[in-house]
Amino acid sequence: MVCGENRFSYAAFGERCEKLASALARAGVRQDDRIGYLGFNTHRLLEGYFGVPQARAMFMPLNIRLTPAELGQILRHSEARILFHENDFVPLLDPLREAWPWMRTINLDTEYEDFLNTGTPERADIFTYDEDSIAELFYTSGSTGIPKGVMLSHRTVYMHAMAVAGVFSHDDNAVELHTIPLFHANGWGRAQTSTMMGIKQVMLRRFDAATVCRLIQDEGATSMALVPTMAGALLTFPESSKYDLSSLKQIFIGGAASSPELIARMEKAFQCDVQAGYGLTETSPVVSCSREKGTVRYASDEDRYGHQARAGWPLPGTELRVVDSEMRDVPRDMSSIGEIVIRGDNVMDGYFKDPEGTKAVMSGAWLHSGDMAVWDDETWVHIVDRKKDIIISGGENVSSIAVENTLAAHPDIVEVAVVGAPDPVWGEVPVAFVVTKPGSALTEEELSAFAAKKLAKFEIPKRYEFRTEPLPKGGTGKILKRELREQFWQGKERRVQG
Repeated sequence: MVCGENRFSYAAFGERCEKLASALARAGVRQDDRIGYLGFNTHRLLEGYFGVPQARAMFMPLNIRLTPAELGQILRHSEARILFHENDFVPLLDPLREAWPWMRTINLDTEYEDFLNTGTPERADIFTYDEDSIAELFYTSGSTGIPKGVMLSHRTVYMHAMAVAGVFSHDDNAVELHTIPLFHANGWGRAQTSTMMGIKQVMLRRFDAATVCRLIQDEGATSMALVPTMAGALLTFPESSKYDLSSLKQIFIGGAASSPELIARMEKAFQCDVQAGYGLTETSPVVSCSREKGTVRYASDEDRYGHQARAGWPLPGTELRVVDSEMRDVPRDMSSIGEIVIRGDNVMDGYFKDPEGTKAVMSGAWLHSGDMAVWDDETWVHIVDRKKDIIISGGENVSSIAVENTLAAHPDIVEVAVVGAPDPVWGEVPVAFVVTKPGSALTEEELSAFAAKKLAKFEIPKRYEFRTEPLPKGGTGKILKRELREQFWQGKERRVQG
């Protein structure tokens, strides 16, 4: 484990996790207590992944970019027993204690080592644990409303790690660079598998293109996961050519929809395999990825990039379908749109203290994802939009993702988001929020002409909002479309795809 100046062997790391479990037990932590962590990617946060469940408690990493009110709401709802926090978040403690005063707080920078030393290294007797008890509690980002606590049992986490390891981790000399925050699904899903396989793990405290390149060079990183905004930042980093990035073998892009153009640019820039993937907090998280499949033949490089930008096909132990509102499979013609539903070992054990919320997203054992997609005979899935983000214009469904990918291919565009705005004639129409490169003189007319080469007339944005500042993002790096959309819909009722 590499974290700044700290380097731990697995023996030393394991001993620290065992001491943490023992210290928690001696502090009065009992079965199913919730233990919160508020911090950046460090070895201490990673120790929580293993020490807290060994203490039979629920590990609960928190999104550091949430507001004090949102964090307080989560701490109150979860009834957290202990909150570990970094120095950076000391100014938040008063409002957090006001929201939930019955928790103990422990500073990871000044108090953690002393707390750790109250414990002793004790190997867990795993046969005394109920594998169906909850090991992890992850609150969703809240980008769609009030955060929900996703419960993952010991068995769910273990089976997910096994599936991911079976697909990806075949190299004992691999080096995983943790680029995505470990409170985010795409980040924490990789930590479990990397530890199971005993590979070198490198912690990136905060994402920064220069630091990423330096760590790849200095630590010989072979793989990392990115969200598209991170990939874009690396592509526009002007000094990347000064670093030796030749150790990289795989880059995985998830967390938001990718595009064939992004896959192609990343592959050419980093000279390694680049794949998209798909998952949810509710699925531990990985459901599918765009890895090669023996029965799929690519007609061209463009076809390959198109396949690699899709959600791909399911991991072992995971079933995936694309269905209509009656749970019937839609035709596998890559044009009929339905909702992705998922069944398997990796599906959550429910929402914490929310049986009605759990019931609302489950059809028997099938989890409703809220993602709209098309698929083919190879169960190769392509997501067209979130159900809430589909724009219904004049009775036609417009995929905001498809419009965004088209506009993002323009060389002057840094980032773009497309939402629906009310229209008296068409019901709603696409509006694009565009951030351009410094010095660009791009106009609405030029962008519309560029989009018209690939989009139907009803799909072309009817309005463009040019911005110089980055678009608003949540803790995972996803653009918060809800914030952009709400300015148009205040006081109005919006129809959502059913």
